[in-house]
Amino acid sequence: MIPAEMPEFLSPAPDVRLVNRFDRPFDNAVATARTCYSANGVVTAETVGGDRFADPERRQRAVERRDALARDIFSAGHHTTFQHAHFQFALSNVSRQFIWTFLHSHPHYNSEQVSQRYVEVRPDAFVVPDLSAYGPGAQQEFQRGLDRAAAAYRALIEALIAPAAEQYWARFPARARKPEAWEGELARKAQEIARYALPLATIAWLYHTVSAITLLRYHRLCESLDAPTEQRLVVRRMVDELLQVDPAYRAVLEEPIPLDETLEYRLFQTGAGSVGEAGRRRFRQEFDAELGGKVSVLVDWKANNEAVLARSVREVLGVPSGSISDDDAIALVLDPARNPYLGETLNVAPHSKLMRAMAHPSWTFRKKLSHTADSQDQRHRATPGARPALAAYLSEEPDYIVPGLLRESPAAMRLYSDAMDAAWESIGRLRKMGVPDEMRAYLLPNAVAIRFTESADLLGLHHKMAMRLCFNAQEEIWRASLDEAAAVREVNPRIGALLLPPCGIRIRAGTTPWCPEGKRYCGVPVWRYDLSQYERVI
Repeated sequence: MIPAEMPEFLSPAPDVRLVNRFDRPFDNAVATARTCYSANGVVTAETVGGDRFADPERRQRAVERRDALARDIFSAGHHTTFQHAHFQFALSNVSRQFIWTFLHSHPHYNSEQVSQRYVEVRPDAFVVPDLSAYGPGAQQEFQRGLDRAAAAYRALIEALIAPAAEQYWARFPARARKPEAWEGELARKAQEIARYALPLATIAWLYHTVSAITLLRYHRLCESLDAPTEQRLVVRRMVDELLQVDPAYRAVLEEPIPLDETLEYRLFQTGAGSVGEAGRRRFRQEFDAELGGKVSVLVDWKANNEAVLARSVREVLGVPSGSISDDDAIALVLDPARNPYLGETLNVAPHSKLMRAMAHPSWTFRKKLSHTADSQDQRHRATPGARPALAAYLSEEPDYIVPGLLRESPAAMRLYSDAMDAAWESIGRLRKMGVPDEMRAYLLPNAVAIRFTESADLLGLHHKMAMRLCFNAQEEIWRASLDEAAAVREVNPRIGALLLPPCGIRIRAGTTPWCPEGKRYCGVPVWRYDLSQYERVI
C-alpha cells in the first residue's frame, strides 16, 4: 500500500495498488532475450537470476550479467522482451482528466473503469488541488466551482427525468403502463446527460493493466501536458509498487523528462503553439466551419480503397483477377451472409487471413466531441486520433457540446447553459489569480469541446461501427459514427453498405438472437432501417 501524503492536492491521495503481476518479471525479460540465441531450447526465468547459486560471488556475477544484458537490449531499442510481463493496478481517487489525457491516450493498455453513465457521482467525489500559493480566494473559488457543478448535476438529473420518460415511453409504449418499474432506468437516462455538467476533476476508480515497457514509458513522460502534477504522483506510486516486487527494474528505469523540456510545452511557450486566445478562437471557428454542423466529417481516404481491398482478397486466395469480381471479393470479407466470422461473438477479424485484407482501406475524419464522449471514443485504439493538448481546449469563453435530450426541455437547457457559464466564470477568475492552466482545467465540464483528427483502417472501423451504431451506444459517439458510416458509404459504397450495427450484422449472418444485448435491447428494430432513417434522442 502506498503512503497517503499528497501535498499538491487537498483531496485524498490516489490509491495505487499492484494487484496482479508475473512471477520474476525482470528475469523473464532477460530470459526471453537469451532464448533468441539459445541452442538448447527455451531459457527460463529461474536460470537468469543469481538466487539459484549458494555462493555469494557467483550469485552477484549472475545478477551483473543479467542487468548488463537488460541494459544493452533496452538501450538498443529491443523492447519486445519487456512486453511479456504485465502488471495490473487498482487505481482510486484519480481524475477523469488524468485518465483521458494520460492513461488512455495511447493504445498499449487495458482498463475497466467506473461508468458515469450508470453510477451516480457523489457531491464530494472530486480531485482538489492545493491553491494556497495563489491567495485564499483561489481555493474558495475552486471549491465554489466544484459545488456549483455538483449542484447543477443533481438539478439536471431531476429536470431530465420527464423528457427522458417521454422519449422512453415512445420507444417502449408497453412499459408506460407500469412506470414505477422503470424509475431506475429513467434516472440512468437522465444521469447520462446530466454528467456533462460534471467537472474533469471528478474522481474515478479502475483496473489498469500495462506491460513493463509501457510503465517505463509512463515514467519517462509523466511530466508531460496536460496534468503533470497528478501524472507524476500516480506514476511514481505505480513505479514504487513495481520496484517493491522487483527492484531489478532500476537497471533500466530512466528519469522523467522535465515538463519544460517536453516538446509540447516548449511549443506552447515560445513556438508554433504560442498563438494566444485570439489565435485559438480562429482555430475553433475554422474547424467548426469545416464540420458544417456535423459531428464528424470525412477529410481524406485512399483513392482506390475498394479496388485494393478486392485485389488483396484475391492475393490471399492466390487467384487471378478474372476469377473473382471486385463485388464478390468485397462481399467475401464484409457481407455477413458470405463471411460467417462476422456472426461470431469474438472479433476474430485480425486472426483471419482473408479479413486481414481489411487493413488496407482507410479513412481520416475531423470530429468534435465532448470530453466525456471522447473518453469513450479513444477506447477504440484501432482508430487512433491526434487529440489536443490543454491550451487547445482551455478557452477563455464557454465552448461546449449540447446533448440532444437537453433540447427537448427548455428548463433543463437553461440549467445546463447556466452551469456552463458558471464553470467558465470560475476558470476565468482563477486565471486572473495566476492559477496554472493544469489546475484550472479540472473545473472544465465534461461537456468541453474536443476537436481532433482520427484515422481508421477498415479492420478497426468495421468493429467500431458494429459497437457504436448500436442504439445503446452513448448518443454523441453514436452520431459521430453515423456521420462516418454515411461518409464512407458515399465515397466507397460497396464498403459503406456493409458498415452495420450489431443486429444488422447478426441477422445477415443468421446469428440469433439478432440483438446481442439481451435485456438491454434498445427497443428499436434497427435492422429494418437504412442508415438514413436512423433517429434517436436518448
